[in-house]
Amino acid sequence: MTFKQTILKALYPLWIWFTKLTGKNMNILSNDQQAAPAKPVYELDVQLNNGQSVPLSNYKGKKLLLVNTASNCGYTGQYNELQELYERYKNQLTIIAFPANDFAEQEKGTDEEIARFCQVNFGVSFPLARKSVVINSNEQNPVFNWLTSKKLNGWNEQAPTWNFSKYLVNEEGVLTHYFDPSISPLSVEVVKAVES
Repeated sequence: MTFKQTILKALYPLWIWFTKLTGKNMNILSNDQQAAPAKPVYELDVQLNNGQSVPLSNYKGKKLLLVNTASNCGYTGQYNELQELYERYKNQLTIIAFPANDFAEQEKGTDEEIARFCQVNFGVSFPLARKSVVINSNEQNPVFNWLTSKKLNGWNEQAPTWNFSKYLVNEEGVLTHYFDPSISPLSVEVVKAVES
């Protein structure tokens, strides 16, 4: 862990307190109309950082929390919370992190460096996707294209507002929620959505 990463990890609780105080990055969206996707998410594959390609259909019957991540961000401390959530609900939930360098170039590492950073500093055992682009562009990861396109997922067009934006897909492949970065993975809102 670099000096900057150590400082960011230590300041994470203060950063969350500040964002709650200011209301920054606190948006939650939900699929209240229970809109079904036009294209099943299970038709997509995830390219993992170890070179494997995994069909999302492997996760049918479990909820999926899909999160864009970065190693040098004020929210990087959420890796701890994501790991805790994953361990608590691993029988019903899979978390997949999508490292991206899209916001203030806060993820410059290689796939190998990212994996080592997550394992050594946060004990991450949930899958890490290959580093990719999550914002709207010609290079956007197909999973994030699905998550942010109403034409595909049925209702949501909210792109990640920063690192650690979270998207929850239910056991049938329906996108049910979007959580902004300041919403903790262990928040009442996320836990309730995972348990419902």
